Amino acid sequence: MVTGDENEVAVLDRVALTYPGPPAVTALHPADLTIARGDYVSVVGPSGSGKSTFLNILGLLDRPTSGRYLLDGIDTATLDEGRRSALRGRRIGFVFQAYHLVPQRTALENVMLGLLYRGIKVAERRSRASGALERVGLAHRAQAVPTQLSGGERQRVAIARALVGEPSLLLCDEPTGNLDSASARTILDLIAELWRGGATILAVTHDESVAERANRRLEIVDGRLTVS
Repeated sequence: MVTGDENEVAVLDRVALTYPGPPAVTALHPADLTIARGDYVSVVGPSGSGKSTFLNILGLLDRPTSGRYLLDGIDTATLDEGRRSALRGRRIGFVFQAYHLVPQRTALENVMLGLLYRGIKVAERRSRASGALERVGLAHRAQAVPTQLSGGERQRVAIARALVGEPSLLLCDEPTGNLDSASARTILDLIAELWRGGATILAVTHDESVAERANRRLEIVDGRLTVS
């Protein structure tokens, strides 16, 4: 079912997640949030605060136990796992702290993997992947494998892979956590450039230098989401 405002990318309506016991553990207390198209949201909080649970719900990796989550106006609670997976592949881009690149594949091939299940022909996937690498400034490293790339370059490949499918929402999980300060600034500058270019971004972090780049800031403490 499609509903809601077309300018709203993600809407959480009293969304919560409780793991059954005994004793039951509430990882995310009922949360309300609207992410508008073009937002750049940071989510901060200490380790174990519920940031990963929150990110996994937004990324359709975990299913909430109560509440309603709309992604691009689609009520995700009405979808079976196959349709949730398809929606995730089309509308969500992930950038992880650990990059998650396939070591035997070139940068270009890793980015092409972002389109693997779209039913797109190889030549078109290659063309789009080349464009995504150019967008993150790595066209000249297209044939390098991950072991030939610096940490900052690997993260740029991961960002290109996340962007190649033109997702509605880019989710970044500690995107600079494995980088030195100079590489981290480069990645944060790139993410900010993507945002200014129209991307909708949510970054989960414990790093203030990451959080301060966003135009909206949220905080999670003990599974409770608040505007800080």
